[in-house]
Amino acid sequence: MALDWQIFCQDTIDRTAVQGCFGSGGPKGTQTYLDWLLQAWGQTVLVSALSLVVALVIGAIIGTIRTLPDSPWLARLGNWWVELFRNIPLLVQIFLWYHVVPVLFPAFASTPKLALVVAGLGLFTSARIAEQVRAGIQALPRGQRYAGMALGFTTPQYYRYVLLPMAFRIIIPPLTSEAMNIFKNSSVAFAVSIAELTQFYLQAGEETSRNMEIYIGVVLLYIFSAMVINRIMAYIEKKARVPGFVAAGGTGGH
Repeated sequence: MALDWQIFCQDTIDRTAVQGCFGSGGPKGTQTYLDWLLQAWGQTVLVSALSLVVALVIGAIIGTIRTLPDSPWLARLGNWWVELFRNIPLLVQIFLWYHVVPVLFPAFASTPKLALVVAGLGLFTSARIAEQVRAGIQALPRGQRYAGMALGFTTPQYYRYVLLPMAFRIIIPPLTSEAMNIFKNSSVAFAVSIAELTQFYLQAGEETSRNMEIYIGVVLLYIFSAMVINRIMAYIEKKARVPGFVAAGGTGGH
């Protein structure tokens, strides 16, 4: 069966061809499947970016407290967090946030469903990033912590100015993988009817019966997005690299 790429230039309502493949928009305007595809891509990027911010902030905090010296209760709290969010499947967490949390906590009842998906995806990924932050801190030579203490830094200060800047440099490669994974994992948002790429594929494919063309378009956008993330993180890694530094020894956080 020949592929019909003109499907992306058709109006989503009356299926007529639209010149230039882009609709006029507006309440009384036209929308093509290409317009819809790009809007779905925008939703995917938005969900992924917001979830990554949540995951980085919380993951950095949890990963750090797991390495604090003389703070066993904080370390246990961090371990509990990682075990909880890493061992519950992502799709289950999304359903819990969407269907259970608003019932148990009425304050969340009016929360936009996109925000609930961001919370679920961000917290799920935060457990993975917390492990990477912990590993990055503990991979540092013990002398770096002692150097910070010798300068008179308090524990928060030598983490802020000595350990964490170096630890984040070490974990940029696995963070790259997590950034790419979070974009891929954003596809679970279709389960609660977020209009992202997977939801577009399912609905547009059913409407047009041109599943292969729709599928290829969606896959190409996923590949393009992953490549952009990879290149951005590679650039950050290159700029942040400390010449001649190799992590060794470990126990930087203890």
